[in-house]
Amino acid sequence: MKTTKSVIIRVVLWLLMLIGGAIYSLYIDINNPWFNNIYFHIISIIIGFLVIKISFKAAANGGRALKKYGREGNLPRLETNKLAKDGIYACLRHPMLFGLTLLPLGWAMLLGLPTFIFIIAPLEMIFIIVMVLTLEEKEAIDKFGDDYIEYKRKVPAFSFKCIKDLLK
Repeated sequence: MKTTKSVIIRVVLWLLMLIGGAIYSLYIDINNPWFNNIYFHIISIIIGFLVIKISFKAAANGGRALKKYGREGNLPRLETNKLAKDGIYACLRHPMLFGLTLLPLGWAMLLGLPTFIFIIAPLEMIFIIVMVLTLEEKEAIDKFGDDYIEYKRKVPAFSFKCIKDLLK
């Protein structure tokens, strides 16, 4: 099965952000007192593990729902040919990407890099949200037209009340 260029570009971009953020932060933080504090690392690793666990659970549940409600036939991985509006997609438009938005913060916490945790990861998370709300939404409108515009009017991009359902 072949994956589209759009998906490949997003995966490469994600990896560059995660790896680049870690390398840059390590360079900046090597002499930071927090970086050399064992207690900071213990707390950071525990929180990082939990955030990554939540991130993967949300992304996996969103992906399963997308596969169930947004695909018919044999398609490349992460592609859809049907507008997913049921299950968790009835409550929020981008559940899988919500989960992946948390990944930079979890990764930064796991590594215990203060610059990554407090500056780079939040910027990467904002970038991901902007990318989803611009590029992903445009692609969905191009693909599904007025159906997606109507869906967009009814279903929020993000909803705190849906998070519990997403993490089941």
